[in-house]
Amino acid sequence: MSGEIEADIVGELIAVRERAYAPYSHHPVGALVIGESGRRYAGANVEVAHYKGLCAEASAIAALVSAGERELREVYVIGPGEHLCTPCGDCRQRIREFATPETRIRVVDARGRLLRDYSMEALLPDSFGPENLKL
Repeated sequence: MSGEIEADIVGELIAVRERAYAPYSHHPVGALVIGESGRRYAGANVEVAHYKGLCAEASAIAALVSAGERELREVYVIGPGEHLCTPCGDCRQRIREFATPETRIRVVDARGRLLRDYSMEALLPDSFGPENLKL
């Protein structure tokens, strides 16, 4: 899939990926989420010596929530190479928590070229979310 991502989004993604702390995997990842307000929140992966680090998507979502927002409009993920660097299973569930049926999850290559554009249903089919806990 080819497509254009806004240059300023690509710039933010590359900048946050370059700030990742990945001394063990050497696999820096950046994420940018856009909340319902239109504000952008960036996050990078942060590894620690016991190998239970924080994913870039989780970092960006934590910034969104810390700012008082609760809804994701868009999610962008950038890895270090030309291959897909999709959210891990835990991050897919974390995205699901704040996604709507309209939320788009876009994965770009190292230079910011669109590789895949997912709906939440495509990324995590038949998912379990907050509405499943309502009595």
